[in-house]
Amino acid sequence: MSGRIVRRWREAKERGQSLVELGLILPLLVIIVLGTLEFGLVFDHHLTLEYATREGARAGAALAHGGSGPPGCQGASEVDPRIVAAVQRVLTSPGSPIKLDEVDEIHIYNSGPDGEELATNIWRYSAGMGPTVDGTPLNFVQFSVAWGACSRNNGAVNPQSIGVSVNYTYNYATPFRFFFGTGLDMTDRTVMQLNPTN
Repeated sequence: MSGRIVRRWREAKERGQSLVELGLILPLLVIIVLGTLEFGLVFDHHLTLEYATREGARAGAALAHGGSGPPGCQGASEVDPRIVAAVQRVLTSPGSPIKLDEVDEIHIYNSGPDGEELATNIWRYSAGMGPTVDGTPLNFVQFSVAWGACSRNNGAVNPQSIGVSVNYTYNYATPFRFFFGTGLDMTDRTVMQLNPTN
């Protein structure tokens, strides 16, 4: 009789120990799983931003100062809207996780040798209020102009480099927002040399 009591007491003790161990390990496992999920979502958003800045810089490098060159600079006023349109197309494409209203600014800038912004044109989010490009109104309006398209040098000697950056606020999808605040500021930039024209 006493052997059975001892055995039951040991089994109950082991069950209690297992519950305590589960109580200690479960929060850690939940944090690891949620952290992995959040990291994957952040990475997905970052890849989309990277692709968007690359498309914008590619458009800017190809368009340079509008195609006709100084002194006329015909078409120069369409260059920056076309760059922003290229960025917006990627951000609003099917499968994009980006919420356009969480994009704070798009910068189009003259890039220095180390990628620094020497002169920056800033575009800010404003739903449907931007210029129309290829029949689609842009959701960004030009806030400041410091580097006019007509002044961009894409000559064969010392061509300038154009940079495009997107500033975005990522909102946490998991309960991490309770610990780290509502959002994570993300910025991606791409720099390309202006394509020479003959």
